[in-house]
Amino acid sequence: MEDRTQIIGAPPTQMGAMPTQMGMAQTQMGTALQTLEVECMSGNRYALAGDISREHALVVLKATGQQLGRRAPINVCLCIDRSGSMEGPPLEYVKMACDYVVDMLEPNDILSIVTFEEHVDVLMPARRVVNKALIKEHIHRIEPGNTTNLYDGLVAAFMQIAAVLPQTQGYVTRVLLLTDGEPTVGIKDYGTIVQQVAEQRAKGITVTALGFGPEYNEELLAGIAKRSGGNYYYIQRPDLIPEVFRRELETVMSVVARNVQVRLHLSRWVNLRQVYGLQPSFGPRTIEVTVPDIERGTSRTVLVELEFERHPVGIFRVAKAVVTYEDLLANRPGQAQADCVFEFTKDASLLAQGVNPIVRNEIEIAQASQNLQRTIMGMRTQQLTAMGALSELQRTRTILMQTGQTEKAQQLEAAMQSLQRGSGDVEKTLMGTIVDIEQGKR
Repeated sequence: MEDRTQIIGAPPTQMGAMPTQMGMAQTQMGTALQTLEVECMSGNRYALAGDISREHALVVLKATGQQLGRRAPINVCLCIDRSGSMEGPPLEYVKMACDYVVDMLEPNDILSIVTFEEHVDVLMPARRVVNKALIKEHIHRIEPGNTTNLYDGLVAAFMQIAAVLPQTQGYVTRVLLLTDGEPTVGIKDYGTIVQQVAEQRAKGITVTALGFGPEYNEELLAGIAKRSGGNYYYIQRPDLIPEVFRRELETVMSVVARNVQVRLHLSRWVNLRQVYGLQPSFGPRTIEVTVPDIERGTSRTVLVELEFERHPVGIFRVAKAVVTYEDLLANRPGQAQADCVFEFTKDASLLAQGVNPIVRNEIEIAQASQNLQRTIMGMRTQQLTAMGALSELQRTRTILMQTGQTEKAQQLEAAMQSLQRGSGDVEKTLMGTIVDIEQGKR
């Protein structure tokens, strides 16, 4: 691609852009036959020419609803904490949840079960789900143990998934990690655990982190979920464990694209200021981010802030988004791409007219996530009183409601109620909201 691509004499609507009142710039989309469609939207139709300026760009990845009813087979490992604190109702509900998982799987799916306390046991090596009654017998033998060796439990789960990876191309891979406590034996360091998770993600293995009760480390589980591209759940009561397992498995079963990579090729006079939420890697004039698995009928967003050097008047491409992914429905590699285009003008009055409300919405959602992180830090350092934290959460909740993030706003409402009761689970709830926002699922 040329670095200074100018589109001469064509207004944005002739370039395949959205209507000008929406302020979008989309020049290419995935064809109707693709599982993923991509749009690259400019935060404003216009940018100032002749001066240094900053604007946002939004890459939207949308999974089509094609081939409804079909799903990719899954390779899932249940990684279950059976330390002493799980004794009683929690462990019984875990067994019930595992039974639900077995009932939902089909003979082409692969299941493994790892339990951990001080020691790690491979309760069931990776195998196809054929004899469900026998699998449930194994599950019902789980007994509580002593301390919590989370790291080695995760490593054992990764080994079970990896053992059948060569035979499971086209499968959705997922580790479901459930724990109710801090790691107490083995490797307990946050950085080491999260780095191990990141290395496994590079191999195509994702972890969903499920924290149960008041004692687990929400920062650790949120870090695991973010670095692996998985989901994060806070489970308050033991009777909710089966329902959360069911919801997560339904999510896994609806994945249509995995190993999704978004690469932005920047024009020579364009610089990156930040990528919101996700962790980018950099190359010559390129930024690459790994996007979590995408389910049927959903979308993922990647929001970036760009800086433009002094530029002449005209319509120019500032970035090209190239998306590669594994199409699980077609069982083949997929690719889609789109250009991000701005019209550079010396008329500053046009900027107010060209704002893209969709991108503006995403910026406000990203700012809500930053607000939540500051609120959590303020509570931890006691720089925020309970009343101050309530005020901040109310403000952020209003932003989420106004931007259409109803479910996330409800999570904040639950956190506010917990704070008013003096409950200690506020940060656990807020951490889940932050993970949801940063992963860009819409």
